[in-house]
Amino acid sequence: MKELTKAEEQIMQVLWKLGKAFVKEVIAELPEPKPAYNTVSTIVRILEKKEFVGYEAFGKTHRYFALVSKKEYSKFFLKGFVKGYFSNSYKQMVSFFTKEESMSLSEMEELRSLIDQQIANKKEEGNE
Repeated sequence: MKELTKAEEQIMQVLWKLGKAFVKEVIAELPEPKPAYNTVSTIVRILEKKEFVGYEAFGKTHRYFALVSKKEYSKFFLKGFVKGYFSNSYKQMVSFFTKEESMSLSEMEELRSLIDQQIANKKEEGNE
């Protein structure tokens, strides 16, 4: 899987949201200033070549849909992000975010609760 450009990711966000869409529908979901029809159509064809998008043909028109789920891409992207910025260490990443002033006490407590739940799940599965 390849990393998406910002423009490609913007189109994928729309397809993940809508499920299936014609180019006109994708454009309608994009923020102002709206890109030209041909620009969006070109990006969708690039996504098709990268095997991120498939389509259903209706005569000369196509309705596009994601072949890669948002969850799959998020997982792939996060692995690259952690590798590139945190020496492949999730511990370093969590440490970085918890030290940031923008993370509130309630967010940290919620994060700890999520981690505690995952620890309990792992212990139940016998994956200590």
